[in-house]
Amino acid sequence: MAGFVQIIEYRTSKPDEVAALMEEFRAKREADGDGPAPVRGLACSDRDEAGRYFAIVEFDSYEEAMANSQRPDTTEMSEKMMALCDGPGKFYNLDVLDRMSYS
Repeated sequence: MAGFVQIIEYRTSKPDEVAALMEEFRAKREADGDGPAPVRGLACSDRDEAGRYFAIVEFDSYEEAMANSQRPDTTEMSEKMMALCDGPGKFYNLDVLDRMSYS
């Protein structure tokens, strides 16, 4: 099974600003329609620990994720996001082994 997921764990006291930045980035990337891009993404907040958040981003492959990481607009968005965070983010790089659907 192909696929790659990156989870970014971060802390911020400015979650609305981070959400606006992520939405702006998504909309611009979708409008441009060029180059590698995520398949889907989730923004999550930790119910057990206030101020702790996760961005879960899925790609078709590790190679596409790495190509996406090299884009100037991705670097710029990442720098802006980290400026809104309360400390450095933590990255998890995961190969997808299986997908399960529940109905």
